[in-house]
Amino acid sequence: MNDEQLQVVMGLILNAGNAKCEAVAALAAAKAGDFATAETKMADANQALIAAHNTQTGLLTAEASGDQVTMTLLMVHAQDHLMNTISYLDLTQELIALYQRIA
Repeated sequence: MNDEQLQVVMGLILNAGNAKCEAVAALAAAKAGDFATAETKMADANQALIAAHNTQTGLLTAEASGDQVTMTLLMVHAQDHLMNTISYLDLTQELIALYQRIA
């Protein structure tokens, strides 16, 4: 993996991690009854997720265009991290809705 690919993969991990961190904060806010903060944090989470998804799309586009994308354990970790974050954000949105309904 060259330096450019490493930076892309690390960016993917960073943005996915930021998205999950914001979602964790959103869920904590909802649990405390602060739904305005929960909404803001989920919006921030979604923005970070978009950045991560755009990075993933760039990797897929490069590979589809014939550029060799080196598959490493770090790349697998980045993809796994992104997919887990997507699932976490989906579940968090549902839990926030439940907290709102209970309140």
